Amino acid sequence: MELSWRVQAPVSSMKKFLNQQGLSHRVYSDLKAQGIIRVNGKQASPAVDLLVGDTVQVDLPPEVADDSVATSDVPIDVLFENRDWLLVDKPAGLNVVPGPANRTDTLVNRIKGHWQATNAENQVPHILTRLDRFTSGVVWVARHRLANSLASQMQADKRLQKRYFAIVSGQVKDDHGTIDAPLASDPGGFNQMVSPEGKPALTEYWVRERFAAATLVEVQLHTGRTHQIRAHFASIGHPLIGDDLYAGPANPGIDRQALHARLLAFTDPFSGEPRKFISPFPADWEALVTALRSESK
Repeated sequence: MELSWRVQAPVSSMKKFLNQQGLSHRVYSDLKAQGIIRVNGKQASPAVDLLVGDTVQVDLPPEVADDSVATSDVPIDVLFENRDWLLVDKPAGLNVVPGPANRTDTLVNRIKGHWQATNAENQVPHILTRLDRFTSGVVWVARHRLANSLASQMQADKRLQKRYFAIVSGQVKDDHGTIDAPLASDPGGFNQMVSPEGKPALTEYWVRERFAAATLVEVQLHTGRTHQIRAHFASIGHPLIGDDLYAGPANPGIDRQALHARLLAFTDPFSGEPRKFISPFPADWEALVTALRSESK
């Protein structure tokens, strides 16, 4: 994969210049070992001196598929795909990465099959936004290590917008609020719990609709803790509908926690374009909302 930049200001070294473009130490090491660097069209070593106005081109080595990862031919629902990014609409019930419970048909396995079928140059998915198995919605994937490095920095700088929708039990009183409570792993289970020993966690929400015994909320995460939305709403007495792990009430309209990753937006660091992706609400979600509205009449 070839990338190109123009030197706009004096810089002390090639390594520093490429670091300014987003190449992490790991990507730079790969480039030195396997890639090619050109300055003004001529192949050069990493020790070359750069001048303002020089054009730097790098050819990054292809990322070959991991043979230990199984290939699944089950199709994925692609929201967007280009050289750098893959945005997938993940269905509820699908694990994102292989694990003890499923090593052959997770989102990663399906992406591998998708890229093999299209003869993609890079075939290692870098998962940027991971969802719980039973949470539906947008998953963001980097298609190469440079994209992964830039996206990770964007997330660290909080330059990524993510919005979730959840249906929680009971009627949430305030139209808008925040839950600011540290979260830690429960030593007695698989859940997260509010604890002064935990890591800082901040959740902001807006009520979008109230039902007789439930509330539809839109949520923005200001931190990215495991199970943050589920644990935070449970901690204020409003666990998500269908969330067994956090004692959420069952509802015949849905057999999972009522949580959907609705929106993801960012400014593309490669093109400068604003990008916004919205996942449609799945059928079980729509059925639940319809039932709750009917019960509330």
